[in-house]
Amino acid sequence: MRILLTMCAVLCVFALGQSGAARQAVRVGASIDSHTCQNRVNNTLAKLEQCIRLGPLWNVLSHFQEIADDNPDPGGHGNRDTGTPGYRASVGYVAGLMRHAGYTVTIQPYMYRASEVVGTPQFRTSNRAYIFEREWFVARGSPAGSVTAALQPPSGTSEGCSRDDFLGFQRSNVALLRQSESCNVDVQVANAQSAGAAGVVLYAADGGAHESRLLNSAAIPVIGFTANAVGAEFVRDYRFGHPSIVHIDVRTQRKIGLDYNVIADSPFGDPHHTIIIDAHLDSIFGAGMLDNASGSTTILEVALNLAKTPTRNHLRYVWFGGEELGLLGSHHYAHHLTPSELESIVFDVDVDVTATPNFDILIADPGHAPDVKRFPANVVPESALGNGLFTRYFSRAGIISRPASFGNAGTDSNSLSLVGIPNSGILTQQDCCKHRSETQLWGGFLGNYEGRIPSFNGGCVDNPGRWCDNLKNNDPFILELISKSVAYVTLRLANHKGFPM
Repeated sequence: MRILLTMCAVLCVFALGQSGAARQAVRVGASIDSHTCQNRVNNTLAKLEQCIRLGPLWNVLSHFQEIADDNPDPGGHGNRDTGTPGYRASVGYVAGLMRHAGYTVTIQPYMYRASEVVGTPQFRTSNRAYIFEREWFVARGSPAGSVTAALQPPSGTSEGCSRDDFLGFQRSNVALLRQSESCNVDVQVANAQSAGAAGVVLYAADGGAHESRLLNSAAIPVIGFTANAVGAEFVRDYRFGHPSIVHIDVRTQRKIGLDYNVIADSPFGDPHHTIIIDAHLDSIFGAGMLDNASGSTTILEVALNLAKTPTRNHLRYVWFGGEELGLLGSHHYAHHLTPSELESIVFDVDVDVTATPNFDILIADPGHAPDVKRFPANVVPESALGNGLFTRYFSRAGIISRPASFGNAGTDSNSLSLVGIPNSGILTQQDCCKHRSETQLWGGFLGNYEGRIPSFNGGCVDNPGRWCDNLKNNDPFILELISKSVAYVTLRLANHKGFPM
């Protein structure tokens, strides 16, 4: 296994070849208790980093697991999904800690709307029925619909990211599209709709089936993602002149409810220069410990350890709801800022998944987001500040980082990019698939980033019916390492002098 990381603890992780090896990593630095850390002025990077430690981080993450376990779904699985008692308990937990630490806390309510699949959807050809949630998924947010028609890939690229890709597309056929890193699912579906498609079948770029997510409303049923092997077989049949006739039947019901964002403002800093540090608090299909109790834990610990620290710029921590259903909380927040409030926000740091066992270290640069053409012109160049800080933190430790390829919908920072707020962020990946080029950078295994490793089954995150995104789905050392990087970037931005007046 190639080892390119130089920190002793990281060497220990890779040398043993398993995420649990982080517990055996050599640790350095003086011991300090959480009470001392959270009640002193941590106005230097050294003092703040000393306080971002595995023990307190793991305690917080464990409490999120307890919240999920105390609020099971009807099947008995721990749950913190949007609209559940587990999510509301998570809101109360975060808000209580932040109020006690001296922050001004606002619970921002909003109504959410979601589409849920009911019954057992159907996806089949004349000679084969595909197994739901094993070989294919209904895209999250897909409308209902029933259609029987021929599958047809676009005449241009296999992804359909441009309307020109659909020149010659036969109206009322079902569009067959490959998962793209160049545009998001919404763009692919919108282009297919414009070409007259009666439905869309998206297939994974590699690996097994997993669930895609629509952020925008669609008018036709969307299957996605089927396993790569399923999609590749359809493509071969089409090229040999035997397009598959597929039957799709999806039934849905609308769900409406009350959701919440948690907003915590520091008593310090210039409110005309506000820095947002955000994570999404909701889960999907269960406890959501990696996605995204890990990120929620990271920013909570950073906030608690900066609670008594005066800063030049104002710090605001936000835990968004409804991210898994379509960036709902961040969209509501961004679109309900007054012009003066929006003008006062000079940067955002998004923290989504910070403890992946078979990790990458990825910087969430909006310049690599699928919606980049829709962002105001200032977003990408002004985001270089945060991207550079993350890169500097890791490079000084001898650790490789790379810009994130968002693939589909991105994360909550996308909502802020669309209203002109520059941003950066960090994520350590999830689901499938880690490729050979990534193992050459960070070690680890091909296939899943989390869940059963090594494997190509898609992992625990975002997969209905698995219920395995629990505490053991997180690597403790990676949680501490990434949390330290967030603390570094937060303190540097909090005292940055270069924001416009």
